[in-house]
Amino acid sequence: MKTSIRTKITFIVVMFSMFVIGTSWFMCTFFIKSVFVYHVKTSLETTYHSCNEMFETDEPETYEEGDLYGNVDNPISAMVLVLNPADGKIYTSINDDGTMMDSLVNILTSVEQSAGAEMFKPGQFAIYKNHDTVLDAYYYDLVGRLDNGYTIILRAPIAQVDEIMGVVSKIFVGISIGIIIFGSVFILALSNIFSAPIKKLSNLAKRMTQLDFEAKVPVDTNDEIGELGASMNEMSKKLEQTISELKGANIKLQKDIDEHRQLDDMRREFLSHVSHELKTPIALIQGYAEGLKDNLFDDEESKNFYTDVIIDEANKMNHMVKRLLNLSEIEFGEVPINIERFELVGFIKDIVNASSILLDNMDATIVFEEEGPVYVWADEYMMEEVMTNYLTNAIHYVKPQGVIKIYFMPIGEDIRVCVYNQGDNIPEEELDKLFIKFYKVDKARTREYGGNGIGLSIVAASMEAHGKRYGVFNVEDGVVFYFDLDANMPC
Repeated sequence: MKTSIRTKITFIVVMFSMFVIGTSWFMCTFFIKSVFVYHVKTSLETTYHSCNEMFETDEPETYEEGDLYGNVDNPISAMVLVLNPADGKIYTSINDDGTMMDSLVNILTSVEQSAGAEMFKPGQFAIYKNHDTVLDAYYYDLVGRLDNGYTIILRAPIAQVDEIMGVVSKIFVGISIGIIIFGSVFILALSNIFSAPIKKLSNLAKRMTQLDFEAKVPVDTNDEIGELGASMNEMSKKLEQTISELKGANIKLQKDIDEHRQLDDMRREFLSHVSHELKTPIALIQGYAEGLKDNLFDDEESKNFYTDVIIDEANKMNHMVKRLLNLSEIEFGEVPINIERFELVGFIKDIVNASSILLDNMDATIVFEEEGPVYVWADEYMMEEVMTNYLTNAIHYVKPQGVIKIYFMPIGEDIRVCVYNQGDNIPEEELDKLFIKFYKVDKARTREYGGNGIGLSIVAASMEAHGKRYGVFNVEDGVVFYFDLDANMPC
């Protein structure tokens, strides 16, 4: 269960106050009463000496018998009785002849008639705690002789001391309860002043655990709490900076890891595909070479056929290796991109004219009706490779006597070049895989015209190097391949 610092401080102070009050009560009970008793006894001695001074002469004629009230120094208003042993005169501060007077007279008579009379010489006295059986009360009695030989008795009731102690106890209890209540309220209010900044620091720490470093503690004091707040603000700033640096380093590290993983995957994929693509031509070359070695042909025509197959397969392997090297250079950024402005319509017409032999073999018609000039910004060499791959792909897959159409579409600030070939649609699930290296939808037909699935991979690498879009989609009676070029001056 959570206990606040405010509650703890209040509890500690209240407990300490109760300890102090309890200790004070103990001292009152066992020591203050003794102090009162001591005060009573010294007061009796003071009254004794005052009577001694008053009765300095043998016979104090200035005082009438029995009239001592108000004429002696009597701090605690003790009862005073002085007896002249010679003639029996009594001087007293008691104004009645009641039981108290009789009790004191009996004590004097007892002292005079007993051996106790010899106990006190002039100027001597003793203080006793007596129980008066007649009055059934306890008293402190001073009994002795004055310097002139008169017998004196002074009486102070013990009940007076007890009464004073009772009053003091009640006052003490009331003051103690008041101090505890007032102290508790005061400490609660005072502890709130100290706990408030600590709560702010606690809230700041909680927000820091949630990586919220915008929180700051206002530093208004120049004490330890203010210093702690300033330190936590500085720590929050340093943590934010450190975590930001760690995130940046982590992103860079993750990027490096991804790049290494990608490179490793590409290396394995490259080796797998190359070995697969080279397996068929190598087997053909090996087979026909062994036929030549074993003189399996009967005439010169067969010899030339064997030789042509070997040369053809070797050329295909050489072409594939060159294209793979070109693709790898583009993917690894080893080919610098030379962005320049060139005219697109004439550029495409040149590529179409260069592919006229393939068009004649396929008995297809190409339509390109765009009129120039249309200027774009790109690497002209890379775009020639992209356009050639698209056009070659269209020529090989167009249906007999079909149509290939090249046209432009404005896409924002870009020009989209579209190459349409009339023929069969590509299965939708295959569209996203066409630009993967060595991927072939119709492997038999691809092999037939010498394709190896690298051309579209070069398209993808070249367009990604330019940061432009490319792709393929089906239409009602054919397929459209496209790529975008920047028609404005690049920033």
